[in-house]
Amino acid sequence: MKVKSRASLQMTCAMVISGTVGWFVLASGQPPLVVVFWRCLFGALALLLVCAGLGVLRDHRLSCWQALLISLGGLALVLNWLLLFSAYQHASIAVATVVYHTQPFMLVGLGVLFFNERFSWSKAGWLLIAFAGMACIVSAKSSTGASGAAYLYGVLLALGSAFFYAIAAAITKRLKEVPAHLIVLIQMLVGVVVMGPFARLAEVGQIQDAWVYLIAIGVIHTGLMSTLLYGAIQEIPTALVGALSFIYPVVAILVDWVAFDHPLSLLQLLGAVAILLAAAGMTCAWTLPITGRR
Repeated sequence: MKVKSRASLQMTCAMVISGTVGWFVLASGQPPLVVVFWRCLFGALALLLVCAGLGVLRDHRLSCWQALLISLGGLALVLNWLLLFSAYQHASIAVATVVYHTQPFMLVGLGVLFFNERFSWSKAGWLLIAFAGMACIVSAKSSTGASGAAYLYGVLLALGSAFFYAIAAAITKRLKEVPAHLIVLIQMLVGVVVMGPFARLAEVGQIQDAWVYLIAIGVIHTGLMSTLLYGAIQEIPTALVGALSFIYPVVAILVDWVAFDHPLSLLQLLGAVAILLAAAGMTCAWTLPITGRR
C-alpha cells in the first residue's frame, strides 16, 4: 500500500510539472525551435545521469531494429514538442494543452490501422464527444487577443502535436523490452542532432533569465518528470495512471489563467470538459450507457 501511495504521489508530481511547461516555454522568450533543442540537450544530460544510476547503460544492448524504431520515435517526439510550443503562442497554453489531449484517439486510430486493434462502439461514442468538444473550441474566440485565423492555426498545431505524440507512443509500445529511461535518452540525443542548427547560442543570453528557464525545461520538465513518471507507471494500475494524467491539463489551464490572464471562455470550457471527459473515458475504458459495451 505504501508503494502504491508513493507511486501515486510521484505520478501526481510528474503531471504538475508537465502542466507548468508552457509557462517556462513562454517565459524563456525563445522561439520553439530553440527551446526544443535546449530541452533535448539538457534533458539528455539529466537522463544520462539517471540511466547511469539505474545501470541500464551497461545492462542493455539494442538491436539495429530497436535503435531505428527509437530514433523514429525521437523524431516524432521532437515534432510533437515543436508543434505544441508553437501552438502556445497562437491559441494559449490552456487551449493548446486541452486539444493536445486528443492524443488517445489518435493512438487508437493508429492501433486500428496498423496493429489490427478493435474499435468498439463505446470508443466511437467517446470520439463523438471529443469531436463535439473540438467544435466548441474551434468556434470559440481566443482570450489572447489573436485573430480568428491565428487561433485556428494554434488549434491545428496542437492537433498535429497530438498526432506525432501518438506516433511516438505507438512506437514505444512496441519496445516493451527496452527500459523507458533509455528510450527517452536516445530520443533526446536524436533531438540534439536534428535540432542542432537551431541552437542560437549567442542569442539566448540576450534575454534575461532565458538560461534558467531552458535548463529547467530540460532538467525538471524532461529529466525529473520522466524519472517520476516511469517510476510511477511501474507501480500503479493502468486505470490510475490514466486518471492521474488529467492533472496535467488542469494545471496548465490554471497556470495560463494565473500567469498570463487567459481564462477559458464558457464555450472553451465546455469544449475542454468534453475533450478531457472523452479522453478519460477512452483511456480508462469506461462504458458509455448509450452503447452498453466497450
